[in-house]
Amino acid sequence: MPDLGTEKTREFDILILGSGAAGLTLALRSADFARIAVLSKGDLNQGATFYAQGGIAAVLDNEDSTRAHAADTLTAGVGLCHEDIVKYVVQNSTEAVSWLVEQGVPFTTKQTHSGTDCTDKAEQPDASDLSSLHLTKEAGHSHRRIIHATDATGKAVFETLQQKAQNHPNILLFEGCTAVDVVTQKNPGQARKICAGAYVLEQKTGKVELISAKFVVLATGGASKAYLYTTNPDGASGDGIAMAWRAGCSVANLEFNQFHPTCLFHPHAKSFLITEALRGEGAVLELPDGSRFMHKFDTREELAPRDIVARAIDFEMKRLGCDCVFLNISHKPADFVQSHFPTIYARCLEFGIDITSDRIPVVPAAHYTCGGVVVNKHGETDIANLYAIGETSFTGLHGANRMASNSLLECFVVAFGAAKHIEGKIYDTPLVSGIPAWDESQVSVPDDEVLVAHNWDELRRCMWDFVGIVRTDDRLLRAQKRLEILQREVTDYYRKRTVSSDLLELRNLVLVAELMIKCALSRQESRGLHYTLDYPDQDAQAKDTILVK
Repeated sequence: MPDLGTEKTREFDILILGSGAAGLTLALRSADFARIAVLSKGDLNQGATFYAQGGIAAVLDNEDSTRAHAADTLTAGVGLCHEDIVKYVVQNSTEAVSWLVEQGVPFTTKQTHSGTDCTDKAEQPDASDLSSLHLTKEAGHSHRRIIHATDATGKAVFETLQQKAQNHPNILLFEGCTAVDVVTQKNPGQARKICAGAYVLEQKTGKVELISAKFVVLATGGASKAYLYTTNPDGASGDGIAMAWRAGCSVANLEFNQFHPTCLFHPHAKSFLITEALRGEGAVLELPDGSRFMHKFDTREELAPRDIVARAIDFEMKRLGCDCVFLNISHKPADFVQSHFPTIYARCLEFGIDITSDRIPVVPAAHYTCGGVVVNKHGETDIANLYAIGETSFTGLHGANRMASNSLLECFVVAFGAAKHIEGKIYDTPLVSGIPAWDESQVSVPDDEVLVAHNWDELRRCMWDFVGIVRTDDRLLRAQKRLEILQREVTDYYRKRTVSSDLLELRNLVLVAELMIKCALSRQESRGLHYTLDYPDQDAQAKDTILVK
């Protein structure tokens, strides 16, 4: 991997912060007309994309339609989806899947799916004929429309795109680089500020470098690390949302934090997600005594949208005082389970759980940030030349509850649009000169990191206890008061000390958590993922919660 700090790595046409599906897609779609840097704050594969099990929603079956896909998305979003964005994303789903097949993503086909080993790649899908792809079904979808690579779709997509990016001469990939802040300047003759690059901490040297770029793209993922229990990798600390807010961008709908209903409950599992594709293939939820319960909450039972299933599990766990509920697919043939879900089967087996005969202990866990930085369908933010894509952004697609497998689809479609939009401006956009280098002359090296570690733990426990699946104003106000104190402590520490990756993540997550609480207090109704006992009814008129700095 190249190092930051050399003349070659200080100026780019496009600087992409984040190396997941959204960032790599934009890089590959732009590489023929731009010189690009893609930065990852950890290993390249430490983003949410790598761990995504489910798949990509797209209309490929003759019995399905874009109208039906859009209708399902609008229903799941409980009145808050932006219909024009929903139609735009859904109508471009086929192009996205076709492009991924062209890149060589080894999606499961009908032929390999019918065999004894779903990982067999003998039949590579044809981009001109997508009818060979096997489709599965997930919660909220009225048809089978989930394209997948067994139960490790994200890994297959990431590894394919990463290899393509590494082999492209116009793309440089950097690991161990944590963005501190984006750089903005006044735009002469215009009200909007202009983004001109970013300050980036290179972890192995401890130095903060200025990286200049004509365009900066925030593709840093969501903020589920704000919660004690999450399905996300450690890097999901809301970095892009926080940097965009500090720069002056608007954010929206951060009260809608999706809790995935089924995370493996085991002391050593560390947030292993159990994909809802199991429920799509017939798995049922059971209480400790073996009785089913989803019929009491929704006629769709296990295939109800995630917010309903997560609340139902939370309710039953609190009612019974039990640590978890159970997901059971043992009634299906063993070879069916092993071939459909090889990753989950192998991982559970490591913990002594044979899912072909045993029930899987599960609990809800923070999974997806439905709100984010306000952008249009091209990924443009309020600041010129600054874009946000993927989970970092708020396009209006997900509304009050993201429907399964729409998130990866959004990554590809909006990245396509952003690349095309940048291409139309890049030749008339100069690099901004005269940006000052990072100055740390007034700070000292910390003699210990106990405050950072302590505040990390307190923040996540506070958010889990008071800003979780079921909320009240009293809980939210308690969290807000404590977050205000944490914010002051972290800000004071940041101003006096040299930066580290842990400190930067904490700084970002404390800010995003405050924005989440502010959004939640502003919504005096229950809708989708935001459920409050103080306002259990849903307002007649649906409105986004938009915060403007």
